[in-house]
Order: sequence, then C-alpha cells, then structure tokens
Amino acid sequence: MNNDAQTLVRRLWNYCDILRDAGLSYGDYVEQLTYLLFLKMADEQVHLLGEPPIVPAGLDWPSLLERQGPELEAHYVHILQSLGGQPGMLGLVFRKAQNRVQDPALLRRLIVDLMDREQWITLDADVKGELYEGLLQKNAEDLKSGAGQYFTPRPLIRAMVQVMRPAPGDRVIDPACGTGGFLIAAHQAMREGRILDPGLRKQLEDAIHGVEIVDNTARICVMNLLLHGIGHPEDDSPINVADALGATPSTTYSMVLTNPPFGKKSSFTIINEDGETSRESMTIARADFWASTSNKQLNFVQHVRTLLEQNGRAAMVVPDNVLFEGGAGETVRRNLLDTCDVHTLLRLPTGIFYAQGVKANVLFFDRKPAADHPWTRNLWVYDLRTNQHFTMKQNPMTEVHLDEFIDAYRPGNRAAREESERFHRFTYAEIVARDKANLDIFWLRDDSLEDADALPAPEVLAAEIAEDLEAALAEFAEIASSLASRNVEPSSGA
Repeated sequence: MNNDAQTLVRRLWNYCDILRDAGLSYGDYVEQLTYLLFLKMADEQVHLLGEPPIVPAGLDWPSLLERQGPELEAHYVHILQSLGGQPGMLGLVFRKAQNRVQDPALLRRLIVDLMDREQWITLDADVKGELYEGLLQKNAEDLKSGAGQYFTPRPLIRAMVQVMRPAPGDRVIDPACGTGGFLIAAHQAMREGRILDPGLRKQLEDAIHGVEIVDNTARICVMNLLLHGIGHPEDDSPINVADALGATPSTTYSMVLTNPPFGKKSSFTIINEDGETSRESMTIARADFWASTSNKQLNFVQHVRTLLEQNGRAAMVVPDNVLFEGGAGETVRRNLLDTCDVHTLLRLPTGIFYAQGVKANVLFFDRKPAADHPWTRNLWVYDLRTNQHFTMKQNPMTEVHLDEFIDAYRPGNRAAREESERFHRFTYAEIVARDKANLDIFWLRDDSLEDADALPAPEVLAAEIAEDLEAALAEFAEIASSLASRNVEPSSGA
C-alpha cells in the first residue's frame, strides 16, 4: 500500500475510535463509509469532472451537507432507503442499507469533518482501491473471526493471477467473490499496458463476474469494483447475490479464480410432530455433480468444473481435506483427474490466513472435452509449506516468497518446467495408484520434527491440533448420523 493510502487509512481509522465509543462496530463503520464515500464521489463527478449526475437530486451529497441534527439523521435514512430501490449497481450498493450512526452530531462530523474535506475523485484509482481494501483488512485483523471468508492474502491473489494470465477475450468469474480481490486483480491484468478505448473498456468490464451469498459482502464488493474503475453505478451489477452451489450454472466462463469458504459441514435441525429433534446434513445433490456431499469444499470443486467452458482454466484455493478425504472426496478427485488436466498444486504455508493453523493449497486445472483417456498426464506439486513459517503481522508472506513458484510454473510454457527441491512431477499412474488417489503429496524433510527450535509458535501448533480434532470429530459425527439413519425402523404405516 502506498504512502497516500496509508495516511488516509490511518486518518479514517482513527476517526473510528470516536464512533466505537458510541457503540458502532468496526464493520458498521466500514459500512457507513461505503455509503458516504459513494455519495461524495458521485457529487465530485458532477462538480469536478462535469459528468451527468448519477444520484437523483435531493438524495445527493449537497442535501446531506445542508442539514444537521435530527433532520440530518432522518434525511440520511431517506437517502439510503430511496437509493436502495434504484436499479443496477447503484441499487446494489445501497441494498438493505441502514443508518448505524444514531447520534446526529457524530453523523454530521463524519460527513463534514472527515469525508467532505477530501477530494476523493481526484485520487488515483489504485489509491482509492488500496484505501478501501486497507480499511477492510484492518477490520478483518481486529475482528479475528470470520475474516477468512473475506480475505485471501493479496500476494497470493497476485501470484495466482500472474500465472493464470487473464487477457482481453477471457470471461472471468469468482463464485465466492467476497470483496472482489480476484476480480479486481484479473481486471487490472487484462488492462495492463493497453490503451483503453471505449470498446476495450466495455469488453473488460463485461468480462468480470462474481457470485456472493452475503448481501453486505456483495455490496462491499460492488463498491470496491467501482472504486477501481470497474463498471458504472447505473449498469447492471456484475455480482450476483445468490448461493453459487444452489443450481447448475447457465453460463460457462474461460477462467475461474476463487477461494471458496472453508467452513464446516452444514446441518440443520428438524423438529417432528412429537417435538423430537434430529440433525440433517445439508447435502447438495446436483445432476452435474459426480458425488452428493455436505462438504462445501468438494461441492465447490465440482461447481468450478461446471463453470468452465471447454479448455477453460481454473485456479482455486482448497483446504487439505479436499486432497485426501475418502468417499465423495475420492470420487471427485478421480473424476477431476480424468476429465480435466489437473496440472499444478501449490502447497501453501500455514500462518498466511487470519484463522491460524489453516492448511490450504491452490489447485490449477483445465477442463477438457470428453475423451476415452484421462486428461491429466502429470501433476506438478510445489511445496511452499515445509519449513516455511509465516504469521500475519510479525512475518507475513509477501510477493517475494512466491517469486520462485511463479518462475517454476512457467506461465505460457508449462512444457519447459524443470524439477527442483520444492517442485516435483508426479505421473497420472503414480497418483491414481495412491490410496484414494490422495493428492496430499510431500517429500521434503520437516526440520521441525528433528529440531525443537524449528517448531512453529505454540499458538500455531495449538490451532493446528484443534483444527485437526474438529475435522476428525466432524467426520465421526457424519458417520454416526449416517449409521443412525440406516438403523431407523420403519413406522407401522410403512
């Protein structure tokens, strides 16, 4: 993040302390900045750039500046409700918007003393984007919990996009887009070094698509896209607010970039007429899926494959269990290896996500047409995990740590790959001969197993143990539930 963005982030974040004393959460503060920043920039487009107004008169920034006290609070609520009913990206930004600043005096200070003093539209697009992402990242760091669904480490996003090389003509989707990190990086890669005439600009804007199940997150994503110069407020939103796994996609894409939510297996409680309760797993059964399972990660792997057009390419973050889990996991892996070219696996180090101890990977594969032979010839595994220990603050992973992987990947010329200490090739025959077609492959010696001084921090070890135990308990619970359902005696009316 450059110095201009850092200064503005500090300024905006320091102001949050005042609102915190009034009971406003970090997330609420970022939410209100979303609304106010949009109104301020829309006003600047009119008065500084001479562009047509995109916010109706009377619902704009000047209408806020001319009011104070209870009248200001009531008018702000009116603006949020009115703009939330507008079509296109404008309506989505303000969808279900609510005023969280209940003190009119504090709302006035936020509008006049903070937002109105800056000319936001004159800032470089990257500065505005970094500013907003800086606030979101600060929010995630302070909240600790729940941040994984919003944030993929920026160096990892850039590395994935760099090796995937999205270009004009690609249609890119993230089916779990969060705040839009992959979409923004892909758009920047497609426009880099190119003169953006109106035709190319429109083509690149139409190339970006996302799905997000959470309303608030989708709204933040749309605002983030607008801050990066992607789309226009009156356009239809490129972000679909929906459950990506809910139905077979009606459109296919040339590229998928995504970090789906990890989470646990979902379940819900059923209460029968006698008041007895039982737990039912949220198993997803789709005709285009190879296996029916309640495992969200395995479902997303199958969903991503259905999103790809023939020869379409995917890069997705997956937790370790996708690589070795039996049952549905084995079914998904074997079918993926047969119908796609699963060519690269990047084993990620721990300590790079907000949730400590997360073990994840990036799986790269290309969808192929039907054939009488497996499409995967060789799987190249890059081990960036063994003997690598990162933390979010003291020792964060940076772009430099991914440079060797990018070089080894050989974007555009994978045939020229060479094996190295951390990069090994495994043939299709070797993979399918492994128990359950296990892709959790490693070969480097873990120094921490022989040297106590090389062990990760205690809190990291504790988090990893807890995560492994939770995963095991979840597996046992699902097995027990399955066995119980099989042993239920039929009723007398059966």
